[in-house]
Amino acid sequence: MFEIINYNENNERVLCEIGGKHSDMNMNIKVKKLDVDEAFALYSEECETAFLILQGDVEISWNGETKAMTRETPFVKAAYCLHVPKCTEVSIKANKESEILIQQTDNDIMFTPVFYTPDMILYQHFGKDQWEGTGYRIVSTVFDYDNAPYSNMVLGEVYNQPGRWSSYPPHHHPQPEVYYYQFDKPQGFGAAFVGDDVYKSVQGSAVFIPDGKDHQQVVAPGYEMCYIWMIRHIDNDPWFKTTRFVSDEHQWLTK
Repeated sequence: MFEIINYNENNERVLCEIGGKHSDMNMNIKVKKLDVDEAFALYSEECETAFLILQGDVEISWNGETKAMTRETPFVKAAYCLHVPKCTEVSIKANKESEILIQQTDNDIMFTPVFYTPDMILYQHFGKDQWEGTGYRIVSTVFDYDNAPYSNMVLGEVYNQPGRWSSYPPHHHPQPEVYYYQFDKPQGFGAAFVGDDVYKSVQGSAVFIPDGKDHQQVVAPGYEMCYIWMIRHIDNDPWFKTTRFVSDEHQWLTK
């Protein structure tokens, strides 16, 4: 359910794989680090793919189009993301050291690729007036069923403010979900709750949330935590913003 993930010999942090590690998530997710002038290409005959820049400066190309994606750090709340269907070759060239998160799952639907820019992504502030501000967080959704009903995935970012909680109240849903953690300082840390288990979240760690497990997060004072949240829709049961089931003992928190 939890793993601290190091870069492998290919400069990749592999979070989960369809038919491989954490296969119950039903997604391929990895973070690719690129050196200056390094390039790579990706093509899948089975999977839709999303490319989210975490930091750096890259040129991304597909179907004869080329766009720039830039971001100083994951804490710059201005994301760029390319989302393509299967059978679409995407190439990326780095102008400086960069990190790209890549999310995939199987999908037979052919859709027009979408290049998300910061002006298309809404960053919402939640929890300032709840629980004496202890649940204050900033949340973005790059795409979900509302704006991408053709997709089998959801992708977004949460900025857990120092000393506060997010993904709160404790809640669950039947769709599998993955969080990938980043901190504004390398020594930053927090805690990830999955059911009755508690894990220390640190830079480069990930938590894998199976069907029906309550989950919530907290970060230590003085540190901002960003986690990329990724959901795989269940066939005939997609995730919606309202698909958050709060356990009976915590229902009073929603009043």
